[in-house]
Amino acid sequence: MKRKNTETDVAPDATVRILEQMHGLDISPYEESFLRKSIDKRLAATGIETVAAYGEYLAAHRDEAEIFYSSLRVIYSEFFRNPLAFSVLEQVILPGLVAEKKQSGRGGIRVWSAGCAAGQEVWSIAMLLDELTGAENRTLSYRIFASDLSDTDLSCARTGIYTVDELKNVRLRHLDTCFARQGGVYSIVPRIRSQVQFASYDLLETNTVCPPASIYGEFDLVLCSNVLLYYRHEAQVQILSKLRESLACGGYLVTGETERQIVADRIDGFCAAVPPSSVFQKKNIYHE
Repeated sequence: MKRKNTETDVAPDATVRILEQMHGLDISPYEESFLRKSIDKRLAATGIETVAAYGEYLAAHRDEAEIFYSSLRVIYSEFFRNPLAFSVLEQVILPGLVAEKKQSGRGGIRVWSAGCAAGQEVWSIAMLLDELTGAENRTLSYRIFASDLSDTDLSCARTGIYTVDELKNVRLRHLDTCFARQGGVYSIVPRIRSQVQFASYDLLETNTVCPPASIYGEFDLVLCSNVLLYYRHEAQVQILSKLRESLACGGYLVTGETERQIVADRIDGFCAAVPPSSVFQKKNIYHE
């Protein structure tokens, strides 16, 4: 049903106030156009004709407020979703990190997947690291911390189980060495599963710079793909500052392709690692 435009339509800012005042739910960090699209989807789902009427319904119904709030966290993902970035990681960044760690003898590779959704990004990077570090005869350790706000997505990610259709971007050699077939689905093998730890974490939380489960930051690589574009300017700056602080000097940040300019425009402290990919490197010395 097409939404009717009326002078009484409730703007996203009004929806923000309704959720905060009536239900204690804060959606103020989200970007306005994203909120508008999310509201339109709920109008179609509920059959309500105007945004004004939806605002009244939202104020009176806690269950709808929870549904709307949860819908903002649903982020689509797939294996090796950003081909250019993953190509740069596989051919340049990760081999360089492996060589550097082996030469220095200073521990293993530490990775954080921030906003991991249903786990495809996590397991994609895990497959590459498993291969580069020697798989079963591992010559270098690696550890991946994966976080998200959605308990539903985290639960799916932890299982590491995917259908054939979901694995369309996975190479045959990775399918053979990194998954075990279980009937009509494929499951991540225990060897790789043991290298990943999942946790609920809010990127806008102000008391820490990374998931407490990781104990400390100093990540060699942080992946935060297709997350920034859903937030307002101030929230983007806050998230990028957090990610920068969580990285070791010279560490790398990977964003979505559509977010490259956001990093360039919003915050100092990063430089393009391999243009035009969405892979950035933390500068060792920078000025705020």
